[in-house]
Amino acid sequence: MPTIHQCDLAIVGGGLSGALIALAAAKRRPDARIRLIEGAAHFGGNHVWSFFGSDVATEQRALVAPLVAHGWRGYDIAFPAHARTLDTTYYSITSERLDTVLRDTLPSETLMASARVLGASPTAVVLADGDRVEAQGVIDCRGPGDLSHLDLGWQKFMGMELHTAYPHGVERPIVMDGSVEQIDGYRFLYTLPFDASTLFVEDTYYSDTPDLDTQVLAGRIAAYAAAKGWDAATVGRSETGVLPVAMGGDFEEYWRSGGNRVAKGGMRAGLFHPLTGYSLPDAVRLAQLVADSSDWSGGALHTLTHDYAASLWKKRGFYRMLATMLFRAADPVERYRVLERFYRLDAALIGRFYAGQSNLFDQARVLIGKPPVPIGRAVQALMGRQG
Repeated sequence: MPTIHQCDLAIVGGGLSGALIALAAAKRRPDARIRLIEGAAHFGGNHVWSFFGSDVATEQRALVAPLVAHGWRGYDIAFPAHARTLDTTYYSITSERLDTVLRDTLPSETLMASARVLGASPTAVVLADGDRVEAQGVIDCRGPGDLSHLDLGWQKFMGMELHTAYPHGVERPIVMDGSVEQIDGYRFLYTLPFDASTLFVEDTYYSDTPDLDTQVLAGRIAAYAAAKGWDAATVGRSETGVLPVAMGGDFEEYWRSGGNRVAKGGMRAGLFHPLTGYSLPDAVRLAQLVADSSDWSGGALHTLTHDYAASLWKKRGFYRMLATMLFRAADPVERYRVLERFYRLDAALIGRFYAGQSNLFDQARVLIGKPPVPIGRAVQALMGRQG
């Protein structure tokens, strides 16, 4: 006979955004009945999420600190005409670590893994096995809605964990190596040294299409590692991803496509940086907003999450403008010049940019000077931009 689970807050989707909401809400209201519902057997999927220390406000660091699997001081970037080391903290969260922290921190009844969801309303979740979760309010964090409502380019990637036969000698992350051959748009390699003989190497593209050929990318990663002298004895985990880069679109239609009047988090809420595609900083802030809210009813949660996401969409037109210039004004093989110029700027400005918190001076500084794209094409691209 189907079971009805009663709770105060139901979170659909056990990825990063949903997990952070569950952890923050449980810490704020330890007596609350919370359910985190995930279709897979483990929470967090198969991901490595990385972020700069400046991405997370001081008062919110306690939420993410237990999730951090690796941390470094400083990171490197490289381009054909410019290389640099930036002195800032950088951290990585793995899906395995996320799953472990959830199971060690939250009551067992909170975690509903292997629970496939058929549908969600503002106050209920219907499961494939016939069970039902009834809550004061529901937040849906299951991934993007209908992306056709947005004008997008793509940041797509494949990452592989390489176990080297000898110490690799990489001391800190190489966040962006754009000195490599430019293929399929702006291409760069990203490298994280997990330990003395383990590297996570990712081949990333700012591309006009979301298509990925994993066999080809695996070959390119192997060739890059070999050229660096990183002889891989074995290959561990691998992951792929395709992140939206937003140039414009209809935010309200996108929001409704993920469930009308249902509260949302993560990509489903449109909470991602328009140019980098990353969602961790927004996920942390939303988790704290939900935890601090005194009203977890379905309507109140919808208003809270919608208004937060809508306000960020409005504020981030600057990043969408830059994305338009990158994709519509620069020739694909010349896109690296935009990032090469950007990485000559002040380190604090770069940090605020990645956190999605550029001030007016930052925006002016990014735009001042000779642009790395043809002027006429930039004007034409911006005139045709919507949203």
